[in-house]
Amino acid sequence: MSIRVDWRSSASLTGTVLKWLAVPLLAPLALALYDGADVVPFAVSVAVTVVLGLALEQLSDVRELEHREGLLIVASTWLGVALIGAIPFILVGQGAPSQSAFAGPVDGPINALFESMSGLTTTGATIMSGWDFEHQSRAILLWRQLLQWLGGLGILIVAIGLLSNLMVGGAQLMETETQTRSVNKLTPEIEQTARIIWGLYVGLTLVTIAVLYGLNVVGLADEMTLFNAVAHALTSVSTAGFSPEAESIAAFAPIVQWVLIPVMLLGATNFILLWYLVHGDFDRPRQSEELRFYLGVVAFASSLVIGVLVVDPGHIESVEASVRHGLFNVVSMITTTGYASFDYTTWGPGAQHVLFLSMFVGGMAGSTTCSIKTLRWLVILKGLYRNLFLSIHPQAVRPIRLGDSVVDEETIGDIFSYVMLALLIFFGLTVFVVTDASLAGRAVSEFDALGAAASIALNIGPAFGEAGPMDNYAVFPTSTRFVMVVMMWIGRIEFVPVLVLLLPAFWKS
Repeated sequence: MSIRVDWRSSASLTGTVLKWLAVPLLAPLALALYDGADVVPFAVSVAVTVVLGLALEQLSDVRELEHREGLLIVASTWLGVALIGAIPFILVGQGAPSQSAFAGPVDGPINALFESMSGLTTTGATIMSGWDFEHQSRAILLWRQLLQWLGGLGILIVAIGLLSNLMVGGAQLMETETQTRSVNKLTPEIEQTARIIWGLYVGLTLVTIAVLYGLNVVGLADEMTLFNAVAHALTSVSTAGFSPEAESIAAFAPIVQWVLIPVMLLGATNFILLWYLVHGDFDRPRQSEELRFYLGVVAFASSLVIGVLVVDPGHIESVEASVRHGLFNVVSMITTTGYASFDYTTWGPGAQHVLFLSMFVGGMAGSTTCSIKTLRWLVILKGLYRNLFLSIHPQAVRPIRLGDSVVDEETIGDIFSYVMLALLIFFGLTVFVVTDASLAGRAVSEFDALGAAASIALNIGPAFGEAGPMDNYAVFPTSTRFVMVVMMWIGRIEFVPVLVLLLPAFWKS
């Protein structure tokens, strides 16, 4: 039976994306020239992405996507950009000192692809050590940040535009008055919607840069140089988590941590609701059940962690610091940003377990965030309540509503199926991490393996133990890191576009 998927059209459109990847690569290239650093990694990357992109574009001149071609282009584009993004890391790699206990910087193809995929998928996990941050050029550090910013914008456009008609990650989940229908009223064209999202995303990034660097100008945060302001604006708005500092946000003054909390919250908020806020329409956000649920979960989890830290502060000096670190790290986990204002692996088991459970929440649909997302959890809780109600009143008809809109039963079934799939993949990855580490002669505790698996599959970033916020993933065997690369890829685009490629029916039926 012949292949029924127009793979040439998908490859051609993937080539268009890769071709334009040369534009953001010019920023680290220019910085390398300015700093007198090595420009070869970025010049080569620009040449490769342009040549490869133009070559793929020649495969087809069809620009319309059907259902299967759309799934194929989503999977291939994210993989292609990650592969190109790894080239600067490969070319710039230079080994760490031989006495170092770490694996060194991104000095091999697996390490380079890990760093690139982690950046693009806004996971925020890294294999770089403190030595690496001190000895790498600002250009390569900027490229890490840019990859995450591109990944955050990319998932926004894909989720609201293309995936809205393809999978449970887009508008199928946002068929309420404050979600997709608002988008359709906002603009009938996906291209116009993309421009609106682009404007919001760039605008929020620029405002964050101005605020962060302003703290330096007025003398409140001397460490927040212009480079650091740009770097952290790129990865806070995208809820991504890379930092050019080995200690993440712990390297900065408390005022920086307070400023970044609302930025992370905004990055994980539905950007259509942000559009209404910018235009003075406060009714839409107030009417959004998901927004209230999202903020409620943040408040509840933060209260638990802050309460534990106030009672047992450990190495934290004051009540203000307990409140700040508790709130910051819960927000970072729930929004899947992956920043850390403190080494939370030194906290008690109660606080650490709340942070672990926060990994599974995620921000709002239609945002830059990862994980399961609050809209799915809201529908699941409503579904569970309905089932309990119907067990008492079996003849009743009780639809699930979000706002004034009824969620159709097919979507509810898809949500339950997606969450079950995500949890199965998480448990499977946990078993693999423990087993592979044991075969390599390395001991990984069950909790550390659970944290690492959740962090990778749900694109969170730092986990616990040796993969905690002040360490890195170089501790895991090469085979584990390779599997983690694959899991970050399929997890960021919510499993479906990659998993369906494994079905013969996708290609031939």
